[in-house]
Amino acid sequence: MAKTEKTLLRVLSGRSDANISFKDLCSLLESLGFSRRIRGSHFIFVREGVEELINLQEEKSKAKPYQVRQVRRAIVKYGLAELDGA
Repeated sequence: MAKTEKTLLRVLSGRSDANISFKDLCSLLESLGFSRRIRGSHFIFVREGVEELINLQEEKSKAKPYQVRQVRRAIVKYGLAELDGA
């Protein structure tokens, strides 16, 4: 199982929101077709067909838990997990 698939499963499970690596979450979003732009400490992800902007900030090499929840809601709302083969 690829690392992005493991990260996807961890995000969707909702059991370890405080322990998701920032880099892993960024890689997951990029593998789901999001493009990234950086403005200061903000990593902003956008994707055609997804209304919401996903704004991530790193905190001690981890993603912030509320931002992991935001990513999970977008994945579920737009059915993006199926696009990754999960």
